[in-house]
Amino acid sequence: MLTVEKFEEASEIVKKVTQETKLVYSEFFSNRTGNKVYFKPENMQVTGAYKIRGAYYKISTLTEEEKEKGLITASAGNHAQGVAYAAKAFGAKAVIVMPTTTPLIKV
Repeated sequence: MLTVEKFEEASEIVKKVTQETKLVYSEFFSNRTGNKVYFKPENMQVTGAYKIRGAYYKISTLTEEEKEKGLITASAGNHAQGVAYAAKAFGAKAVIVMPTTTPLIKV
């Protein structure tokens, strides 16, 4: 069950590999939409997306035996990047299955 304590624990763990991304106000889009528009530039993360957070936290909770068995995931991009990065950080083997249509920048 998700508790405030678990959420805070996860937040502390992923801070080890992520950078804080502050909201950036966009005058252009605010003017175009008549609203206050902010962007959260998660593309500044080492993997280019926020997906590293979930992958890193989940792998951090695995036992050594589970990590030794390795990981497998299927993704066309951002999730794959997060799992690959986190697996390497924890010394776990990972197999990433990607569709042939995956953009080369994600491969």
